Amino acid sequence: MYHFVLHPQIKGYQSFAEFAVQETLQANDLIITNEFIFDPFIKPVGVPCHVLFQEKYGAGEPNDQMIDAIRADIPEDTARIIAVGGGTVIDIAKVLTFTGGWSTEDIFMGRVVPHKSRSLTVIPTTCGTGSEVTNVTICELKNLQTKKGLALDTMYADSAVLIPEMVSTLPYRFFATSSIDAMIHAVESYLSPKAIPHSEIFSEKAIEMIVKAYLYVAENGAESWKDKTAEFLVASNFAGIAFGYAGCAAVHAMSYPLGGKYHIPHGEANQLMFAEVLRKYREKKPVGKLTQLETLFGRALEVEPGEALETLYALMEKILPRKPLREYGMTLEEFPVFADSVIEGQQRLLKNNYVELSRAEMIDIYNACY
Repeated sequence: MYHFVLHPQIKGYQSFAEFAVQETLQANDLIITNEFIFDPFIKPVGVPCHVLFQEKYGAGEPNDQMIDAIRADIPEDTARIIAVGGGTVIDIAKVLTFTGGWSTEDIFMGRVVPHKSRSLTVIPTTCGTGSEVTNVTICELKNLQTKKGLALDTMYADSAVLIPEMVSTLPYRFFATSSIDAMIHAVESYLSPKAIPHSEIFSEKAIEMIVKAYLYVAENGAESWKDKTAEFLVASNFAGIAFGYAGCAAVHAMSYPLGGKYHIPHGEANQLMFAEVLRKYREKKPVGKLTQLETLFGRALEVEPGEALETLYALMEKILPRKPLREYGMTLEEFPVFADSVIEGQQRLLKNNYVELSRAEMIDIYNACY
């Protein structure tokens, strides 16, 4: 038995100005965004909304202290939150739809059941998180020195709005890390034991679109990715729909200690784990759903299935070269601690693995990336 639902409405506009007119923005709407997004796209439109800039409350990816500080500044009459940004802004906004006397740490540690009292519209400005169509948010809990994911149906956006214009000014590195994240969403959701034909369609299409666009970028140079903004944005959305149903797995789970302690951007941390996790999968169970994945990549890359994954890793290296973990300052002694934290805190993801990974195998994967 399965139950596949697309929760947010998905809409598309050519520009933020068109969105503002069609959606009739009001004074009791709150836009959460970044100043570098607001100035070129939103400010010229002259919206009546209250606006908060995420970066005024802290740098980097979401943390509980940042969210609590923003929450304190939200006008009391706010009825709708409009998140215009990347994963940080979107994940923060999902939590800010809740009201009540709680801290962000309380929510992520399951001490309270939050109540959603504001609607949420999400406009992604990166091409990777897929967060506009998922009920998942990720947060660093400062006092606990870890990242934790939370999935609640009340955190689905009411509307997901795709505007290619909003992605067009993204710096190359942010394009690379976010689109690689989308690729990994598509792969992990495809291999997940929870995948069904409906979710697989979105995984497969996302993989096909991203691979073709990556081949174009590899041939035409870094800035040529902007010729494919619409494709990357839609592919990210498709991957978000897929992993919103079937989930992510060990790649994401094992990347969280890297982000939590060393503040490596999410997509970059995922890429550090990706190839070695799949190599371990192949070592343990070479015939199965992984075989279908190899056929899918072989077709997209125009190579034999047996060569497909290694060809994919090489292509991803052209888009964003990986560094060994030692270059981030990590030590071999940390890897058992990382593995223990993953086993203890990331069972939500590990249950979606293609095959089960033991503690020793996780340590092997970290060592292989060292």
